[in-house]
Amino acid sequence: MSLALNTSTFGAKSARHLPPLAALGPLLALLAACAFFATQSDRFLTGANLALILQQVMVVGVIAIGQTLIILTAGIDLSCGMVMALGGIVMSKFATELGLPPAAAVACGLAVTSAFGLLNGLLVTKVKLPPFIVTLGTMNIAFAITQLYSQSQTITDLPPSMIALGDTFSLGGTSMAWGVLLMLALYGITWFALKETARGRHVYAVGNNPEATRLTGIPTQRVLLGVYALAGLFYGLAALLSVGRTGVGDPNAGQTENLDAITAVVLGGTSLFGGRGAVLGTLVGALIVGVFRNGLTLMGVSSIYQVLVTGILVILAVAADQLSHKGAR
Repeated sequence: MSLALNTSTFGAKSARHLPPLAALGPLLALLAACAFFATQSDRFLTGANLALILQQVMVVGVIAIGQTLIILTAGIDLSCGMVMALGGIVMSKFATELGLPPAAAVACGLAVTSAFGLLNGLLVTKVKLPPFIVTLGTMNIAFAITQLYSQSQTITDLPPSMIALGDTFSLGGTSMAWGVLLMLALYGITWFALKETARGRHVYAVGNNPEATRLTGIPTQRVLLGVYALAGLFYGLAALLSVGRTGVGDPNAGQTENLDAITAVVLGGTSLFGGRGAVLGTLVGALIVGVFRNGLTLMGVSSIYQVLVTGILVILAVAADQLSHKGAR
């Protein structure tokens, strides 16, 4: 009996050290996708192409960090793409038309996106409106303000320092964008904050059971406000990356980034029910989308089929999350 107990205890301890299937699944899917497209095109596994994939996902990847934080609290943000576009227009026009130093113009853009995030948080926590409805409304507000303020015109002739994140450097003979390094650094910082700090653990607690979390003394409303405001800051950083990548302030940016970001989060294993998931999984999810689109392009597949495949992947990921949630109850 003692031996059986010890064996059981050892097995339990070993299981705790094994990565969960939800964390392994997205990584295995990414590796499988890479292996498949490598057999379909000789160009897929080249350094230049892999660097291109990273550059293509860096904007959505940073937006998806903020989206992950919100979904971990059992919320959702449909406004992220439009808020990003507004931030890009603000920092672009402030630098070109108002003549502000690039750093000050970028700071103003970040302030605007953070303010939108805070507005979302206030409406969710104080007015008690559903996050879906709140962010659907602010998505349209941000879109309208962007079009009105920019007069639907692209902002050009930006200062070189404002688009520096779109510049490249050589890494092993491959040109890599500086913005990719910023994206990876933001993922590392967020991963550490969620895993190793009390405030990070509070985010998971609010997503798991907000009422029980409140009864333990954790200020759930303050946590939610902080999450939405921080998400807005990430959207502003994504706007800076978008401006750097395109070299312009584009009022039509962000049209699909909200759905792309949600796709990345869901594919990365974060539960739409809140409280479960990892931000590094979101990075893998963003790469999965990038790999599929890049690989299908190399195969000569029409872009409409790329959208179709992305939709199928989302449905499969949500179905798996639903089944996992039912099984856990």
